[in-house]
Amino acid sequence: MDHLNEILLKYDARVPRYTSYPTAPHFEAAVDADVYRGWLAGIAADTPLSLYLHVPFCSQLCWFCGCQTGVVNRYEPVASYLKLLEAEIEQVAAALGPNRPVSHVHWGGGSPDIVQGSDFTAIMERLGERFVFADQAEVAVEIDPRIFSPEQAGAFAAAGVNRASLGVQDFDAAVQVAINRVQPYEMTAATVTALRQAGIDDLSFDLLYGLPGQTAAGLIATVDLALELRPDRISLFGYAHVPWMRKHQALMDESALPGAAARLELYQAAAKRLVERGFSAIGIDHFARPGDDLGKAGESGQLHRNFQGYTTDQADTLIGLGASAIGALPQGYVQNATLVPDYRRAIEAGQLATVRGLELDDDDRLRRDVIERLMCDLSVDLGIVSADHGSDPAIFAEALTALEPMQQDGLVTISGDRITVVPAGRTVVRLACAAFDRYLAAGKARHSSAI
Repeated sequence: MDHLNEILLKYDARVPRYTSYPTAPHFEAAVDADVYRGWLAGIAADTPLSLYLHVPFCSQLCWFCGCQTGVVNRYEPVASYLKLLEAEIEQVAAALGPNRPVSHVHWGGGSPDIVQGSDFTAIMERLGERFVFADQAEVAVEIDPRIFSPEQAGAFAAAGVNRASLGVQDFDAAVQVAINRVQPYEMTAATVTALRQAGIDDLSFDLLYGLPGQTAAGLIATVDLALELRPDRISLFGYAHVPWMRKHQALMDESALPGAAARLELYQAAAKRLVERGFSAIGIDHFARPGDDLGKAGESGQLHRNFQGYTTDQADTLIGLGASAIGALPQGYVQNATLVPDYRRAIEAGQLATVRGLELDDDDRLRRDVIERLMCDLSVDLGIVSADHGSDPAIFAEALTALEPMQQDGLVTISGDRITVVPAGRTVVRLACAAFDRYLAAGKARHSSAI
């Protein structure tokens, strides 16, 4: 092991992924459906909206999965759920008021492609009736190639989908068996072909490192196979082993999980290969082809981070729809009931399904912006961000003290108010962000490994 990796491994702590700040474990029941309704009514009429629709169903449970989902072996529960989703769309649209502009739609899950084409079209038409889509609105859908069909590709394209994110994880057959997700390369290739023939050309792949039985050579082979299919973006996520939250993860052979040093080597091997093949590193775990909008946003300081990860979406308001969906509004965060039966009871009673959230104060907004810039740019000027919030960067004295060990180890530079995580320290950016998290020490949540 080289000296740099020895240093990095010193910082293999469990910290949030910072898809929001404050993070979801700090949400409270005081932010309920009535609060959410008031927040929706208070959003300015010309505010661009981003919509997230959650589909909490899969045809088979992948043992690595950390998402809120359940397995169904027939379509009736999905169809019934979609009726609830339509009803929630009506409720939210009524609370917002008419003709609200939408710049981005993201279907996540679960496996959104479990939704039949005609039902997907119906939901998109309902959204089109209640909102005003921007001419260049991005409509993205997450896809499980194991259940995808060419007919769905055509239906999705006709409904306005222009970006697809494919779950790949790893092409190694032994790793696929170990995680209960058998998905041969040919299956993924066929899905890519069907999407492109339907006119959906903007494609992203999700890869995972830290899975049981993975080797650096095997993951490099997966990267090479993935790049043969010419995706525009690659997400290289670290597997989060949290069996206390997702009990099915214990079905995997934990003795086959790579340790911290091996995880780091897996990430470095895959990241190096992607950069060698012309991709730019974005944030902590994304890679983009030259000219891709994500890369452009990263270069211009316009990259953002939300509950779906890194995004070019510039909307300040994210409306979450469906069971467990989280929304981010100017006033704060809201989350729907996690379990479908609880979500159903609320919607059928004519109520919004919000069960918890968090109202932001000025300090939350300031620290959120600091953390987002670190997560997106690996650098932040505390003076500039503080000035934007009418604050004094001196309030971050404790955070700067916490960062001193990382500076001494050459992972962070501090020059005046400017903090920069060096490229070699990309894997520990979350640790730098944690220095600014005033909730972390008081929280009881258990987080995933930083590396």
